[in-house]
This record gives sequence, C-alpha cells and structure tokens, in this order.
Amino acid sequence: MRKSIAKAAAVLLSAAMIASLASCAGSTKTSDTTAAGAADTTASTNGVLKIGGIGPVTGAAAIYGQAVKNAAELAVSEINAAGGVNGMQIEFKFEDDEHDAEKSVNAYNTLKDWGMQVLMGTVTSTPCIAVSEYTKEDNMFQLTPSGSAAKCVQYDNAFRVCFSDPNQGTASAQYIAANKLATKVAVIYDSSDVYSSGIYETFAAEAAKQGVEIVSAEAFTADSNKDFSVQIQKAKSAGAELVFLPIYYTEASLILSQAKSAGYAPKFFGCDGLDGILNVENFDKTLAEGVMLLTPFVASAQDDATKKFVDAYQKAYGEVPNQFAADAYDAIYIIKAAAEKGGVKSDMSVSDICEAMKKAMTEITVAGLTSPSMTWTADGEPNKEPKAMKIENGVYVAM
Repeated sequence: MRKSIAKAAAVLLSAAMIASLASCAGSTKTSDTTAAGAADTTASTNGVLKIGGIGPVTGAAAIYGQAVKNAAELAVSEINAAGGVNGMQIEFKFEDDEHDAEKSVNAYNTLKDWGMQVLMGTVTSTPCIAVSEYTKEDNMFQLTPSGSAAKCVQYDNAFRVCFSDPNQGTASAQYIAANKLATKVAVIYDSSDVYSSGIYETFAAEAAKQGVEIVSAEAFTADSNKDFSVQIQKAKSAGAELVFLPIYYTEASLILSQAKSAGYAPKFFGCDGLDGILNVENFDKTLAEGVMLLTPFVASAQDDATKKFVDAYQKAYGEVPNQFAADAYDAIYIIKAAAEKGGVKSDMSVSDICEAMKKAMTEITVAGLTSPSMTWTADGEPNKEPKAMKIENGVYVAM
C-alpha cells in the first residue's frame, strides 16, 4: 500500500490541485471516470504512467473505497507536482466495483480499455481475488492496498500493502494474550467471506497456543447478517469476556447495538475491517467506546508524516482519513518507488513493466504511513509490525 510523505502542504498550496481534489471531497458518486493528474501530463516530456484503481465507492463498503480513491488521488497530485515518476506524469483513474467480484472484473476491463499499465487494487478481498486471475493472465503488475485474503497475492505479479488475513488472526490472538485482555473469548465471523473466515481460522489456531479459550464461535453469512441475537446470546451464556470480530464495520455496528439491547457488555476486538465503524450512518458512536482493533495506521499519531498526511487529507476532503486511506497513499508511493527502481518507461509493454516492478519490489525499502520501514518478499507479502488502536471519546487512539 511508499514514500517521502512530507510533501502534502506544499502541494496543497497549488490552486489548480485544490480545484482538482475538491471535486472528490466527501463524494460517493457512482461515476468515477475522471483521471487524476491528467491535467499535468502536458508538462511531461517522458510520457505518462497510467495507474488504475478499483474499489467500492458505493454500497456497503463505500467507506473503504472512497478513502482509497481520495488518498490515491492526493498522492498522485503530490508526485506529479514533484516531477512525476522517472519524468513521467501519472494519470490515475478509479472505477467503482461496489464490493462485487463480477463488477470488479468489469471495472478491470474498463481500465484496460483506458490503457492502464499498473493496477492499484482492488480494495476488498473477494473482488481482488477475482481480478487477480486476469492480471495474472495479462501479466499486469498489481498492488492491492487492502485486499488481505491469502489468495489476493497468490500469483507472482501481485503484492499487497496491508497485512494478510492469516497474519491478522495470529497477531490478534497474540496481542490479546500478551496484554491479558481476556482468557475466555467468543468469536462472531462471516463464514461466507474469505476475509472473515481466513482471519478466524488462524486466530483460533493461535489462541490455542496462547492459552486463550474460545468458548463460543458462531458464524453468519451474507444472507443472515442483520440479526445477531443468537450469536450474542451464546457468547454471553458462555461467559466470554471479549468478543473477537474479524468482520466489516457494517455488521460490527449491528452487533454492538444488539449486544447493548441484550444487556451484554464484553470487550470487543477486531481487525482492519472495523476501521470505519465511526462513520456508519445513524450509528451511536458511544457504543464503540473501548472497541479495540489491529491496524497499521492511527490518525491521531503525532509523528510528522502522519500529521502532515492527516492535515492534507482533511483540507482536501473535509474528514479524518482512515487506515484504508493510509494504505492507498502508501500504495501510490510504493508504485513510484518500484517503477523508479525498475527503470519503468511509458513506452514499455504492460508485461515488461510488470517484470521490472515485481523484481524491484523485493529490492526496495519504503518508509510510509503504515510502517516506517516496509520491504516485500517475492510472494507479495509486506514485512512490517502490527499496531493496535482503541476508540476513546469517539476517536481512534494508539494503544
């Protein structure tokens, strides 16, 4: 999902770029056909690098996709203002897939017709797996900012910025045990979703090693994701002190509301899918007080890179960026670093660009928002340390 981040303030002073970014502020429009950075291409004597993006900017997971789109466009504008990539200006175009695999493949084909040379996407795991079959066939370089399922990077042309599901499950169990958050844990997960079920499986295996007892493990599916009374009652009856939620924020918000109605107030702990719960429409944020989650980014962190990014993002879009925004911002700068290391030029074929960049990915070290030092293995996985945050007084705070 990097870079020399300390560029945002200078870039945002540019009136032309403010105008370009303002059209995206707070938007969840269904049409995403504008290519960010296109206005700068006439200044380049070395052509352009066309980067496509895919993710949900409408539908149930729109908070993720919109954040990715916004942050990627911010990074593109910064890079273009600073001279581009190997002298090339970036053109960036983002397509909505509504968190749907078939629509994601259609979006990929649309971007191919546009002339995409590199894909930053997709945002969510199931669509990412579907699209990866096509990027492999085309030998197109693919970097997903947040597709965490193991199969998202099953081919050698694909890499990721975020932690994988197996890593998130293992790290969550270790964190709960190391910090003595609970000895009896319940799990509520989505068995129909590769993200959720993948995290649950590795969490369960690691919890056993860590001496954390799973007293209740109850699943739901995409067809039964509104009423969680049975799962909540079983967790309560089993005496679970903590409920682990390896799920997305939409279902989590319902679980928190229904747990209160049931008179059940355990600790709640999740992974990156919970990031966005504070933005759910009509959700009582007080119900999220004390919720913990593993995430590589906390907007309230006081390091210079985070503060500059958050300030730039808020000025451009009028809201605090979430972890998905940070993943995407890092992703664009990672693409820049790999393209420069690989000597990518605009007239290279998609396949030649891919070959150059996938070799470069194992050779670069990127300092980003989600880690001060990221490297990658040839199997597409990043090396970086997990962090944890807690919701206090309606904001995310580093633990």
